[in-house]
Amino acid sequence: MTTQKTFWLDPYATQLTARVVAVSGPHVQVDQTIFFAFSGGQESDHGTIQGWPVISAEKQEHDIIYTLPDDHDLKVDQSVLMEIDWSRRYRLMRLHFAAELVLELFYTALNGVDKVGAHIATHKARIDFVWPESIAPLLPEITDKANQIIAADLPIQTGFDDEENERRYWEIAGFSRVPCGGTHVRSTGEIGPIRLKREKKAKGKERVEIYLEDSE
Repeated sequence: MTTQKTFWLDPYATQLTARVVAVSGPHVQVDQTIFFAFSGGQESDHGTIQGWPVISAEKQEHDIIYTLPDDHDLKVDQSVLMEIDWSRRYRLMRLHFAAELVLELFYTALNGVDKVGAHIATHKARIDFVWPESIAPLLPEITDKANQIIAADLPIQTGFDDEENERRYWEIAGFSRVPCGGTHVRSTGEIGPIRLKREKKAKGKERVEIYLEDSE
C-alpha cells in the first residue's frame, strides 16, 4: 500500500489522524502521513505518532517507514495521532525554497554549472557545485536578485507532473518550473530576507550556504 503524502497536499498541517497498516518491531507504516521523510537533501520532520517519538523516517519506494522506540505498543488498524514539530518544519520549508531560488539563479548565471549535492537543515541550507572558479564574485548579485523575488511575495504553485510515480514540481509564473518533491511555502514572501556565504570545497568544487536573516 502506498503511503498517502498529506504533507504535499497541506504542508501547513501539524496534526493528522492516520491508521496503522503495518508493524514490524519498531518499524511502523501508516495509511497517510504529514511527517516528511528525508529526501532531496531536505531533512526529516521531527514529531510523534500517538505520543511515541519518531526516531527516523525512511522512504522505501512510494512508502514511508517510521522507526519508533522498541517498546511502542501500536497495532495494525489502530487509529493514531501524528504530530510534527511545526517550528522546525516551517524553517525547513523556508530554507528549502530559498535554496531552490538560489540554485535557479546560479543556473542562469553560470552556463553549464553542475549541482552535485544539497542539504537543508534548520540553521542553513547548502548547495554544492562543480565549477572551476570561485563563485564569490557572483554572491552579491545573486543575493540581491533572490531577495527581490522574495520581497515581491510571488505565489508558488505546486503539483504533480506524474501522480502515479509521485513526481512533483514547483512553479513561479514567469520565473521557473522545477521538479521537486519537498515541502514548500505558499509564497516567496514567507521566506524572508536571506544571505549567502561561499565555502570552497576542493579544487573544481564550490559550495554556497544559505541563511535566513532572522537566524539566531
